[in-house]
Amino acid sequence: MEPTVLQAGPESAGVRLDSFLAARLEKLTRSAAQRLIETGQVTVDGRTVPKSCKLAGTELVTAAIPEPEPVNAVPQDIPLDVVYEDGDVIVVNKPAGLVVHPAPGHPDGTLVNALLYHCGSSLSGIGGALRPGIVHRIDRDTSGLIIAAKNDFAHQALAAQLQDHSLARTYEAVAAGGFREDRGTVDAPIGRCGSDRKKMAVTDRGGRPAVTHWETLERFSGYTHIRCRLETGRTHQIRVHMAYIGHPILGDTVYGAKKPVSGLTGQCLHAAGLRFVHPRTGEAVELQCPLDAEFQNILEKLRRG
Repeated sequence: MEPTVLQAGPESAGVRLDSFLAARLEKLTRSAAQRLIETGQVTVDGRTVPKSCKLAGTELVTAAIPEPEPVNAVPQDIPLDVVYEDGDVIVVNKPAGLVVHPAPGHPDGTLVNALLYHCGSSLSGIGGALRPGIVHRIDRDTSGLIIAAKNDFAHQALAAQLQDHSLARTYEAVAAGGFREDRGTVDAPIGRCGSDRKKMAVTDRGGRPAVTHWETLERFSGYTHIRCRLETGRTHQIRVHMAYIGHPILGDTVYGAKKPVSGLTGQCLHAAGLRFVHPRTGEAVELQCPLDAEFQNILEKLRRG
């Protein structure tokens, strides 16, 4: 495929290279632009530069954009709890235990396989071969709302909302211990754990900004029912942040107590709310879904002491 050549103008002065590419190329998200820059597929006046490079407004930017990958995942008839659907987006209430997209150890039986069966060919290709349509993800053992795009136009718009935080996500969780305050904010960068690359950790070495706002909903002996609002969307963000402040999520055997909780599939964490601007109509869409049965049973047990 022939490289794409873009001439920066005065309006681009001071704009980051990754933002410039995402703005000028409709089918390229900012994160995709960053990957191209990091792999040397983008040059500025013939030179490779970092993604944070700010343009002067006179440069010639050349980008080698690969052809979209074919979708390797296969459609599978897996039941879906569809909360919202139209021609552009679909929002599903994912059960705990369902993997979002194929990965080593989980080649099929995922949410992506179910979406391919449900939506047919109408899913965005921006996510690549193994995660078509997926705009954001939630952990396998977290239940609740997740949104997928049915076309590249919707995917691009929703990805931009993730970047500017207008796509808002709220979670409910049961955390260990009692909170001194009724609400607070954890502002601590998250990156790969230095001692275990499968885990995330609060770290200044390569960590990316991460902000979680929390508030208490109900207090129990030894536990607290909380609501969390994400300002950023790092991997395992709520689980890492709550463990960092000494309140790991109940049932989280990675960042909390190693022993599984009886009657709980994974961690007691539920994506309860989702708000976004519809990519085509511009109207605000706000969705809620109730706690799953396991979460509600845990709350009832805690209320009984």
